[in-house]
Amino acid sequence: MKKRALISVWNKDGIVEFSKSLVERNFEILSTGGTKALLEKSGIEVKSVSDLTGFGSIMDGRVKTLHPKVFGGILADRNNKSHMDDLISIDSGKIDVVVVNLYPFVNEAVNNNLSIDKAIEFIDIGGPSMLRAAAKNHNSVIPVCDIGDYDKFIKDYDKYKGDFPEGVRKTYATKIFQITSKYDYEIFKYLGEK
Repeated sequence: MKKRALISVWNKDGIVEFSKSLVERNFEILSTGGTKALLEKSGIEVKSVSDLTGFGSIMDGRVKTLHPKVFGGILADRNNKSHMDDLISIDSGKIDVVVVNLYPFVNEAVNNNLSIDKAIEFIDIGGPSMLRAAAKNHNSVIPVCDIGDYDKFIKDYDKYKGDFPEGVRKTYATKIFQITSKYDYEIFKYLGEK
């Protein structure tokens, strides 16, 4: 059975090569918007998140991935029959890898000293939420946020034949909470100063 990776990135450096590596390892790719378009243009078979959820992007892209079928697929404890039954009942499926990098709040909002009404458009909601969900459920899902970890993930995947040990899973999860806490702190600081 194919594993599934959800890929939605602002910074698209290296994402085509990484996605090709995942497909070579029998992953199905789910994606959104610009990421999906780039992967398709590069000849990579991609399914739209909206195909899974039955809903397109709304509110100028503010809501794309915030849906029970997405978060159920990320948060389902594979060893909990009730969780797996819930996935079936909502006609969803497991998501095994979440590849997300965040809207560049510091580079765009802080460094350009944007007004609050413009700055808030660079506050990522779905990205950190998916990453945190994957990190919480790291026994079942691997979250990848750092572009520098693309090669590491592939090496780890090959080394462990897809069966990542607990310690390695925990390393990926811990890094997510470090990244999201720093991200939230920058937003806190900026809004506090304004």
